[in-house]
Amino acid sequence: AELGLQQEALHWKEQLNQWPSLSVDQTGALALAPGIPYPESHRHFSHLLGFHPLGILDYSIPRDKKILDASMKLLEEKGTNNWVGYSFSWQANMYARMMNGTRAAETLRKFAACFCLPNSFHVNGDQCTGEFSSFRYRPFTLEGNFAFASAVQEMLLQSQGGIIRVFPAVPVTWRSASFDKLRAEGAFVISAKRENGKTTEILVTAEQSGPLMIENPFDKFTVEGAVFKKENRFIKIMTIAGKQIRIRAK
Repeated sequence: AELGLQQEALHWKEQLNQWPSLSVDQTGALALAPGIPYPESHRHFSHLLGFHPLGILDYSIPRDKKILDASMKLLEEKGTNNWVGYSFSWQANMYARMMNGTRAAETLRKFAACFCLPNSFHVNGDQCTGEFSSFRYRPFTLEGNFAFASAVQEMLLQSQGGIIRVFPAVPVTWRSASFDKLRAEGAFVISAKRENGKTTEILVTAEQSGPLMIENPFDKFTVEGAVFKKENRFIKIMTIAGKQIRIRAK
């Protein structure tokens, strides 16, 4: 559709509409395939790809939330015995998408403390005497560290479904925090500050013109550089390419 190939777009839309819904088991959790529930602790969460990283399921939608709550409950019940390091950093990403900053931070601490060497290399196996996993080996792999960085960014900024959320999954202990120039969907570059447990400022640069919708984290606020509308829990702005917008707590 973006390329103006309307017949091609129609063809693939029709194909997509023929796909079945994602399979769930009797408890409502995502299954490996129809009739095959997640059976045991395993280092890969392939059945949860639709949640993270693909974002097919959205935790802010009640139907999806119910499925994801059941899926994470089952994942936790099966335990971490057959997990490796990147399993923990992957799980932290999912906790962040579930807006659970406390669990995300706890999981990242386990990864950093028990699945990384002092030089920061991720070594897959549990270096904490097998406290969290039966794997005790030391193969160096990169994806665990990358997933760790991804989880931290998910805790600071998310932009699923056309809605931008600032500090959506930070634990209450992160009373003060900030980030500089993270990218959000819609070609927005965003910086933000949090002080004493509350968001104090959001700075947005639009790299192309278009609608901006931010979940409102403020009690009262001012907007510099744009006209805005406040609708329910959201701040809506029609942006202009290259223009900078500053939203501040009053």
